[in-house]
Amino acid sequence: MTSNRKKVLAYGLLTVLIWASAFPLTKIAQEQFSSYSLGFLRCGIAALFLLLIGKIRHIRLPKKRDVPLFILSGALGFGIYLIAFNTGIQTLTSATSSIVIAVTPILTAIAAVRFYNERLSPVGWAAIFSAFAGVLLLLLWDGIFSINVGLLWTLGAAVSFCGYNLINRKLSSMGYNALEIVTYSMLCGALLLGLWSVRGINELFAANHKQIAAIVYLGAFPSAAAYFFWGEAMSYAERISEVTNFNFVTPLLSAVMGFLLLKEVPNAGTFIGGAAIIASIIVFNKKGKVS
Repeated sequence: MTSNRKKVLAYGLLTVLIWASAFPLTKIAQEQFSSYSLGFLRCGIAALFLLLIGKIRHIRLPKKRDVPLFILSGALGFGIYLIAFNTGIQTLTSATSSIVIAVTPILTAIAAVRFYNERLSPVGWAAIFSAFAGVLLLLLWDGIFSINVGLLWTLGAAVSFCGYNLINRKLSSMGYNALEIVTYSMLCGALLLGLWSVRGINELFAANHKQIAAIVYLGAFPSAAAYFFWGEAMSYAERISEVTNFNFVTPLLSAVMGFLLLKEVPNAGTFIGGAAIIASIIVFNKKGKVS
C-alpha cells in the first residue's frame, strides 16, 4: 500500500469514527435546539475553532474569483446539509436516516464519473453496491424502517453532501489545502445560517449543561475536526470514491458505540452486515479502480 493510500485510509477511518458519534449527540442537542438553531450553532462553533487554528497555521486567504466556490461549498456541506439532516432525523428512526445518508458514496461515484471522468472497474461498482447492501443488512435486520417526510429531508442531505464532495475535490485541485477549504467553507456556512443566530443564542442560554456540552462537541469534532480530516483524505486520494466509500462504515461504528456507551447488544445483522461492509471496502481499495 502506497503512502498516500495509507493516509486516505487513516484520515477516512478517523473521520467516520467521529461522524458516527454525531447521531446520539444530535439527539441530545435536539432536546433544546431547533434544526435551524442547531445548524447555526454547530457551524458557528466549528468556524471559531477553525479560524483559530487557521490563524496559528497562517492559512492563505481565498482568491476573490474563488469566493463563490467557497460559498457554494459552505451551503452544500454545512448550511443546506445540516438543516436537512437535523430536520430529517427528528421524524425518522436512526436506522432509516443512516440508510439514506449511506447512498452518498453511490451518488458521488456516479457524479464523479460525469464531472471528473473518474472511472471505476466493474468490481469497484459491485463493491459499492455490496457495501450498501451491508448497510441494509445491518440496519434492517429487525425490520425497522420508517418512511415519512423526514425521508425527503434526509435524501436532500445526502444529495447536498454529494455536491460538497465534488466542490471539495475542485478546490483541492486548485491548490487549496484541507484546512483552508474546510475553514472558509464552514465560515460561509455559518454566515448563511446567521438568519437563525438570535434564536440560536437564546436557546443556548436556556440550555442545560448536557445540551451545551453536546452542541460544543458537535461543533468542535463532527464539524471542525472531522471535516478537516475528510478534506485531508480527499487531497491524497486519486478518486473521490476512495474516500466517500468510508461513509458505509458509519452505521457499523454507530452500532459499536451503541454497545459501548448504551449497552445495546448487537444482533446478527450487525456482524453479517458489518462483515459485508468491511469486505467491500477492502475489495474496492484493491480492485475497484481503473488504471
